[in-house]
Amino acid sequence: MGIIKTDKLVFEYIRRDEEGNVEGITRAVDEVDLDVAQGDFVAVLGHNGSGKSTLAKHINAILYPSEGTVWVDGMDTAEEKNLWEIRQNAGMVFQNPDNQIIGQVVEEDVGFGPENMGVPTAEIWERVEESLKAVGMYEYRRHSPNKLSGGQKQRVSIAGVIAMHPKCIILDEPTAMLDPNGRKEVIRAVRALNAAENITVVLITHYMEEIIHADKVFVMDQGKVAMEGTPKEIFSRVEELKELRLDVPQITLLAYELQKNGLQIPAGILTTEEFVEALTCL
Repeated sequence: MGIIKTDKLVFEYIRRDEEGNVEGITRAVDEVDLDVAQGDFVAVLGHNGSGKSTLAKHINAILYPSEGTVWVDGMDTAEEKNLWEIRQNAGMVFQNPDNQIIGQVVEEDVGFGPENMGVPTAEIWERVEESLKAVGMYEYRRHSPNKLSGGQKQRVSIAGVIAMHPKCIILDEPTAMLDPNGRKEVIRAVRALNAAENITVVLITHYMEEIIHADKVFVMDQGKVAMEGTPKEIFSRVEELKELRLDVPQITLLAYELQKNGLQIPAGILTTEEFVEALTCL
């Protein structure tokens, strides 16, 4: 079993009227099976309403299954006795960094999680230092978070999670509110953590360019896993992605259109470097 595993996971939102009577039920996650190994970088794609964020909240036990099972590091998220350890092992980074930053100074904010866990003071400061260095924010340790850019705030949020020494980080559309430069900063920091620290990453996103370095991609639609595979395998299926109302990276689309018009280049090109190499080999 991997660090994260789901078995026929179902989650239903129940709508009630003012008197508490059930008005309707929406199945947001519909029999999803995942198996994520320790150290993997996994991306979950989908348009708004596809169920990807609802799925993410199950990994951190913010939501519990209506049916099926979720295991994190071998622990069933539905068992209350496991919650404390699950939330230590699976850290969550949300869309809006302002919702996670509570300290008046960057280093105090990053140390908040370890302090709540009862980590000794000397070790807290060691963790703060290593976490801020890991995301490239150590030089801002004595700054006020309010003076930081969106991308910098999000990196501080990630540092706060890392300081708790989780085995896995779930990022729920962490770049949705950022400009292109901020998005690059955050994804670069996440990729470095995955590569250097062997931290498992589950990235929920709808930005295609963010997932080209993932080990595996799951594409969700109407609560189900509609596609899964490596980025190259997924982006080789351009027409299917369009049917699911998803874009593809511009360079992938250009290569696809040239291929449709008779140019003999490989499917699933992900980067400009790959594209140039394919053209030089013609």
